[in-house]
Amino acid sequence: MDNAKPLPSYLAQRYHGWKATGYAENKAWYKRLASDGQHPRAMVISCCDSRVHVTSIFGADQGEFFIHRNIANLVPPYEPDGDHHGTSAAVEYAVRFLKVSHLIVLGHSNCGGVKGCMDMCEGHAPELDAKDSFVGRWMDILRPRYELVSGLEDREEQIRQLEKHAVMISLENLMTFPWIKDLVNEGELTLHGLWTDIGEGGLEHYNSQTQSFQPV
Repeated sequence: MDNAKPLPSYLAQRYHGWKATGYAENKAWYKRLASDGQHPRAMVISCCDSRVHVTSIFGADQGEFFIHRNIANLVPPYEPDGDHHGTSAAVEYAVRFLKVSHLIVLGHSNCGGVKGCMDMCEGHAPELDAKDSFVGRWMDILRPRYELVSGLEDREEQIRQLEKHAVMISLENLMTFPWIKDLVNEGELTLHGLWTDIGEGGLEHYNSQTQSFQPV
């Protein structure tokens, strides 16, 4: 395999800086993490967007969260068809093997994946409609919710609401996993929906009783 190149120098320098400070000052903690294994209390499903920094938002240390990231923080419905399902596999591992107590879906403002879904639904993104578009087929999970926001006059508000629908549909899809539904009904697992405003630093949680998002 000759297409793998050395690490960019700026990343190598940052690594050596961390090893000499962050690691050296907490060596015992890292060794404990390595020997004791991981025991996170929560799983967070967030977007791949580089601006969404889950551990910073919650001030979390290593080992606290089991984090899975994908385009637009979506969870597909339960489909045990033998195909490759990265998100479903991560959820299964967190719930059935790590036995997390909380499952959090975290959406965010200015989501490129959600905007792409909007463009695709409006016929402005034929490249996403193509059968060979991985992004387009992934965003098909959210596509049915477009009709619920298409009547809004303000486009920014359309996208913002569709971002929140990405959280809501993921929560609904999580409940199609039989072992998640059982644990939720037994009170051993709780589901949470969040949406963060990157520019304002705001955080909202989904209230299933009012079917609305409210500030944390």
